[in-house]
Amino acid sequence: MSQTAANHTLMGLQCAALDIAVHECVLVKQLSVSFAAGAITAVLGRNGTGKSLTLHTLAGLRNASSGNVALHARTLIQYSRRELAQRLSFVAQDIEEPFPVTALEVALSGRHPHIDFWHWETERDYAIAREALAAVDLQSFEQRSIATLSGGERRRLAIASALAQQPEVFILDEPTNHLDPQHQLQVMKLLRSKADAGCTVIMSLHDPGLAARYADAALLLFGDGHWEFGSTANTLTADHLTRLYATTTLEVHSPVGRAFISV
Repeated sequence: MSQTAANHTLMGLQCAALDIAVHECVLVKQLSVSFAAGAITAVLGRNGTGKSLTLHTLAGLRNASSGNVALHARTLIQYSRRELAQRLSFVAQDIEEPFPVTALEVALSGRHPHIDFWHWETERDYAIAREALAAVDLQSFEQRSIATLSGGERRRLAIASALAQQPEVFILDEPTNHLDPQHQLQVMKLLRSKADAGCTVIMSLHDPGLAARYADAALLLFGDGHWEFGSTANTLTADHLTRLYATTTLEVHSPVGRAFISV
């Protein structure tokens, strides 16, 4: 396993000696990485290599087979669920809302960790939720039932809820899933702005070109326990991606950055 120092020194989320396993099959072995504040880390790998499981573990939603995850030198299990939710948001790969709620109500749910028990949302909470909807181009959808939204609109709404949460750590499982090219770029620029403002952003992606353009570091998961971590410049190479995806990958250059083509 190799680990190249990222070009950031601010403390963010750290994991030490994590083993991610399913049915005694170790997908990620002894993962020890610091995800810096002020940086985006892209997690890449083939289907079934443990990307989602790793993100769930980093978010404190499942237990690792061994090792720990810490935020501000405290392991996640030392936080109450509400306290952790005030600091860390998680956007799952697919989110189903079983109740006929509106888009504004979903965005407002991101404020719940900050609202005292038996208290209602304030005007400030509503303002933050509306700002989050506008950030993902859903400002005119406040009263729309979630049942009427497309897959891409639901994806952006889930991100709006995370924005309304105002965490210092964003963990997102395929945030560009279901999005058209315009909204893919919009979401990536939005998350880039959150990192530039000092947040820690960790996301899984299937497009190494987007990772190369917007992320600072990349975590490559090979599914056999092996992993690679480092700056995108050093880690996202044609050789590494050919090995990662088990298909020949070519690197091409354009005015806006690097892109990768599988052949």
